[in-house]
Amino acid sequence: MLTDCLKAFLVGGAICAIGQIVIDRTSLTPARILTAYLVAGVILTALGLYEPLVDWGGAGATVPLSGFGYVVAKGVEKAVDEKGALGILTGSISAAAGGIGAAVMFGFLASLLFRPHDKS
Repeated sequence: MLTDCLKAFLVGGAICAIGQIVIDRTSLTPARILTAYLVAGVILTALGLYEPLVDWGGAGATVPLSGFGYVVAKGVEKAVDEKGALGILTGSISAAAGGIGAAVMFGFLASLLFRPHDKS
């Protein structure tokens, strides 16, 4: 169990460190970096390179945004196997629905508990 936590920390920390280096050393906006992470997760999953990282690093590989790309790619793959070409359109949404729903719900709850306002 402790080794699983250490592996998750190492993988997730490496992914985040790479993102921080990209922020510090380039003029890319955070939105472009986040998009690049999502696309990289999809591409690495399609090439079969992200699955071993998920198997070894667990939540350290699935929680960052590249993990969302992994979930989307796996959902499309499964839906295409089950429904054919229609799965291209429906697989990503059905695979990521739980995470998206949780993000919306917790965001809404946070807005009820705290008073969001401009920092200025």
